[in-house]
Amino acid sequence: MQNDKIVVGLDIGTTKICAIVGRKNEYGKLEILGMGKAVSEGVMRGVVVNIDKTVEAIREAIRQAEEDAGVGIGVVNVGIAGQHIKSSMHHGSIIRNAAHEEIGVNDINRLTSDMYKIVTPPGSKILHVVPQDFTVDYEENIKDPVGMLGSRLEADFHIITAQTNAIGNIKKCVERAGLDVAELILEPIASSMAVLDEEEKEAGVCLVDIGGGTTDIAIIQEGIIRHTAVIPLGGNIITTDIKEGCGVMTQQAEKLKVKFGEALSEFANSNDIISIPGLRNRPPKEISLRNLANIIEARMEEIMVLVHKEIINSGYAKKLAGGIVLTGGGSQLQHLKQLTEYMTGLDVRVGYPNEHLGKSKNEDVKSPMYATSVGLVLAGFSAFDDRENRYAEKAQSQSQVKNVTKETKLSGKGFFSSLMSQTKKILLDDYEEKSDY
Repeated sequence: MQNDKIVVGLDIGTTKICAIVGRKNEYGKLEILGMGKAVSEGVMRGVVVNIDKTVEAIREAIRQAEEDAGVGIGVVNVGIAGQHIKSSMHHGSIIRNAAHEEIGVNDINRLTSDMYKIVTPPGSKILHVVPQDFTVDYEENIKDPVGMLGSRLEADFHIITAQTNAIGNIKKCVERAGLDVAELILEPIASSMAVLDEEEKEAGVCLVDIGGGTTDIAIIQEGIIRHTAVIPLGGNIITTDIKEGCGVMTQQAEKLKVKFGEALSEFANSNDIISIPGLRNRPPKEISLRNLANIIEARMEEIMVLVHKEIINSGYAKKLAGGIVLTGGGSQLQHLKQLTEYMTGLDVRVGYPNEHLGKSKNEDVKSPMYATSVGLVLAGFSAFDDRENRYAEKAQSQSQVKNVTKETKLSGKGFFSSLMSQTKKILLDDYEEKSDY
């Protein structure tokens, strides 16, 4: 039963490592049972650079989540990101011997499985294979061919690869923390499951997840993942710019960004001054909010230019009726929505991971910075391609029908014979009751 199933999502990010425990309630909504987080010091731009520090942070996050949820954790869904993530399009085809029979889920699985065998660049491994549009006997642009007749089945596939070493380091950290990896999921795909609704996915939407080390992109149209990319710039680079531009400590720069940061300098008042405590025996440093906004705006413009470039390269720039959805910790920057609209010309909203959330013990989980973590939990209950969910339900219903048929055959009775036997039993019971008097 889905209601009894508990899933744990583990987001190994550049700034934080977060573990979230969840299960589906009776209404099909995700109920968050517990959450744990720790400062991430062993990850840089989404890639593990220090095994020991990462293992220590994972253990701390898992310990907090176990205490909060009151359950033991042994298996987790893990997110992966980083500049090493690459995506490409490939074409595949199979010949079906039974052309007179309907195309089934097994045929789709066979075609998809073949794509995992393609040759990838040295040192890389396939993470996800996402079918795009199918072709049946040269009839093109078929979204779901199950149930059709045909001898030749073809499809275009969006294939996502990652560096073998990066995958190995993440798995090593998780295993050294005493856990098993259930699934390794690309982080922007996980985030899209948490913050996008079905109408946006159908109309066409670009998810932009601005994390600490990377900005992750996922373009979804007609409910299918069409394009993914990872830009190696995030919130941390803005903190570094503030640190160098204002001559302050890293912690002070982060606080300035979070509390006073604005993505558009025209909204900042040049007369507003912030006083920062100086180092030992030194006077305090005064910083203009307009100067702070100028530093942030310059870097955010650079990131949004790269985002817009990815949208154009994907070929879906004019097919995004749903516009752009910003999420991640960086999306909380003031006036970022307006800057993104100005840079891209698309409608923009900030995405919160509450699309599928029910009752939660911790309300903090509804913040955009936890979108990936919530998405990793959701991925344990359903596939990120809606067609896979339908196939799984169909296969389950078919197996149930087979089991019922098998039981009927084993009993040697059809419907009418079992009905007659039940009637006979009722009459016999009635006769025995009367004979007792």
